[in-house]
Amino acid sequence: MNPRINIDLAQLWPRIRFGIGLVFIVAMLSACGDDTPAPTATPILPTPTATVAAVRVAPTRAPTPTTEPGVLTARVTPTDTQQTLPVLAAHLARVQDVLTQPIPVLPLVEELDDAQRLAQELALADLRFQADLREPNTGAALRNEIFGIYPVRDSDITAATAVCRQAQCYRVEMYNYARNQSTIAMVDVTNRSVLAVNELAEAQPDIPPGLTEIAQEIAVHAPEVSAALGVQPGADAAVMPNIKTALNRSRCERSRHLCVAPTFIQGERALWAIVDLTDGVLVGVRWTSLGQVNGTAVTEKSLQNEVVSQRYCDVSTTLNRDNWQMEYVLTSSDGLRIANVRFADQPVLESAKLVDWHVSYSRQAGFGYSDAIGCPVFSQAAVVAFNGPSVEEIREGETVVGFALVQSYKSEVWPAPCNYYYSQRYEFYTDGRFRVVVGNHGRGCGNDGTYRPVVRIALAGAQTFASWDGNAWIDWQTEQWQGPSDAVTPEGYQFRVLGADGQGYALAPGRGQFGDGGRGDSPFVYVTRRHTEVGANDEGDADLITIGPCCNSDYRQGPEKFIEPAPEPLAASELVIWYVAQLKNDDTPGQEYCWADAVLQDGIYVPKDYACYAGPLFVPVGKP
Repeated sequence: MNPRINIDLAQLWPRIRFGIGLVFIVAMLSACGDDTPAPTATPILPTPTATVAAVRVAPTRAPTPTTEPGVLTARVTPTDTQQTLPVLAAHLARVQDVLTQPIPVLPLVEELDDAQRLAQELALADLRFQADLREPNTGAALRNEIFGIYPVRDSDITAATAVCRQAQCYRVEMYNYARNQSTIAMVDVTNRSVLAVNELAEAQPDIPPGLTEIAQEIAVHAPEVSAALGVQPGADAAVMPNIKTALNRSRCERSRHLCVAPTFIQGERALWAIVDLTDGVLVGVRWTSLGQVNGTAVTEKSLQNEVVSQRYCDVSTTLNRDNWQMEYVLTSSDGLRIANVRFADQPVLESAKLVDWHVSYSRQAGFGYSDAIGCPVFSQAAVVAFNGPSVEEIREGETVVGFALVQSYKSEVWPAPCNYYYSQRYEFYTDGRFRVVVGNHGRGCGNDGTYRPVVRIALAGAQTFASWDGNAWIDWQTEQWQGPSDAVTPEGYQFRVLGADGQGYALAPGRGQFGDGGRGDSPFVYVTRRHTEVGANDEGDADLITIGPCCNSDYRQGPEKFIEPAPEPLAASELVIWYVAQLKNDDTPGQEYCWADAVLQDGIYVPKDYACYAGPLFVPVGKP
């Protein structure tokens, strides 16, 4: 125990308001809207019955609201924190101590090896890494904390960090609570140097185990949680313990507080305990409906972490097939990344990957998760790869017309409630077409969910980007975005990219035409300029942390950070296309979509998958 723990927390608290918040992983809540005044009397939610339906007996049923009116708390830190919340109290004591140090950064101490400690020391000594540790006018210390130290993977390596192909390198991630900003250092421990430092505004790394424990402690000791559940839960009762979330119209977004939501399952409903870790308080609780739950949890085979990591995460794999050439690697948080993609020996893509899954429940309340997918170890992924990539034939009738590179990510007890299953599918055709596909297989934490996958596609070479306005192609002169639109050419194309030779690709968003059950993507599409010059801020070539909140329903999904406030010109530039589809789940019998269930088959319960897929098709074209 820290000897400084016997401090007056009532006096300490105002000094560290920016502090404790980042993380409980279960469902991080960074929401938007006005502050909601705390009620003078806190209503208590009725406790649901903890029963599970064995089978679905009714073919139809009345609509069940996903959410009920929740309970907002008075947002007061307990006065007896040292007794009731000892883990929080000890952490606050460390915060108070570090704010007086020359380098006011709370270091990561849990489970580090010698190389990770050295990487952290080198990063903290770098002036670029220290640039935003203090208020510029007064010199007052800002609250900063190291959240993660990870081995650099192939997917992290850029021109500035090319030495990491031979040297031992680490990625050091720091969070600035006051600025809601992440700073990432790429450190070469072999040569004891910091190779690159990048900043991401309005973004949070995934949180360390210590902050997860604090969020759990706050949630399980909150009287509002016990009252709603009818019993005080154990610390291990919460699911989704390491995933960021958001709650609209709460203080978490407007004041940029770091909030999470440990979630407790009871029968057919889930209780979200919304924890503000910046203030160290419970914001409130809310029930969501899970839909009827059939059978018992389906247990999956243990993940083959060592095999997946060594074969697919630690090294890149080369694939040559049907006149296509490429490399692929599993990343720590951006799914399966393909790179150096060529067709008929002509460059097509620098890279493509799936950065985030934003999962929002209830359009009215606006809360949910931001999921990362990727490797099972040394990873920031919330939903991990349980096997390596596979290659499948694409057939039209009896004719093979191409192949698909497929990767899946699954919670171990999917399709139980609050468990997730995602997939990626890169399709390549013998005629030069290709499609970047993402899939959601349910089940999630509610039957009123909207899934927004954030896909990043970096084109090869300088390109001109245009959109179809219903009558003609309109070139985009500067970085910008476009929301869902029905304007397509007779062939179904909505966008076009052309090189200097007039050759390129037309883009056809999903509108239900691909024969995979998709009901339409309704995408937000962003185009940004790709920076490869030495010293330029990395805008996603290396692995990205979650770049956007879970629950915005407008264009603010994360890629706009690389456009605003001053869009750059696009003329004769290498371009990045960000594609964010919007997929609404449905558990209506006979109309299931983005959903999963357990059904009885041959005397046992097996998963039933109602997947939803999205993604644009790229079709080779020449300028008329």
